[in-house]
Amino acid sequence: MSIQETALIVGAGSGLSAACARLFAREGMAVHLAARRPEKLADLCTEIGASAHACDAGAPDQVAALFEALPAAPDLVLFNASNRVRKPFVEVTAEEAARAVQISCLAGFHVASEAAKRMVARGSGSILFTGASASIKGFPQSATFAMGKFGLRGLAQSMARELAPQNIHVAHFVIDGAISDPSDPKRAELEAEWGPDSMLKPEAIAESYLQTHRQHRSAWTWEIELRPWVERF
Repeated sequence: MSIQETALIVGAGSGLSAACARLFAREGMAVHLAARRPEKLADLCTEIGASAHACDAGAPDQVAALFEALPAAPDLVLFNASNRVRKPFVEVTAEEAARAVQISCLAGFHVASEAAKRMVARGSGSILFTGASASIKGFPQSATFAMGKFGLRGLAQSMARELAPQNIHVAHFVIDGAISDPSDPKRAELEAEWGPDSMLKPEAIAESYLQTHRQHRSAWTWEIELRPWVERF
């Protein structure tokens, strides 16, 4: 009899995180979702039998409490939290920059640290980070987002090199493009101009996450770029 896997998604919401949660649940995993406002996840938890937890990933004490509350050490941890300020650089405040880095990058460290300690002790596990175009190139009026995402990518790269020999699979995903969301007003505009494949489907991204978790250790990847055909490399 196989042992049920446990998946933890931090920074969970109604888009990509929900698609991942549904897929992981269909795969038979026990799914746990963490967010600052867990009440927004009530319908999703009812739908797939997941558990929701209140957690500000930028607060290390809350992250530690989150992992202590789990019934078992997770086999798969997905860090999906981020923060951005879209405005001219000269208008960005120090507080806004600090908060963006705290959520997009430092929170990833807090989550990964708690996950890695448990996975190393067990001898297995996957830690996945959601990155963006800003992980590898900075854009105008997006300095704080680039700061956080560049840092998160560096964290993932270092962890992958150090933890792979201990059977911990660390992978970073560059999501290069807009993710389709029925509630996004830009969705209809983009699809009208470019067609239905102009935005990344969250379900398709989720499949890539699962496939990476399932990769054989002899052929692990540390980074994958995902983009719709309309996005330029």
